[in-house]
Amino acid sequence: MIATLVEGQELLETVIASVVAGVGVTAAFSVAIWGVGRFADLSRSERPLAAGAAAAIASVALLVVVAAVVFGTIAMTRK
Repeated sequence: MIATLVEGQELLETVIASVVAGVGVTAAFSVAIWGVGRFADLSRSERPLAAGAAAAIASVALLVVVAAVVFGTIAMTRK
């Protein structure tokens, strides 16, 4: 009789979840960096409405990153 050391389906789900989370958090953080950069450029160009929109985009992206970190921390501590 062969013992099952690793559940293949659970391993595949874990790999897929980690890839999606890694790419998603990286993309959200890059959008935040882009938003901060655009905010700085547009502020210097005296375009306050566009600068505010870029700042709002950066803020939302940073909130997504923080939410992902909190969710990941909670998920890891409950297992």
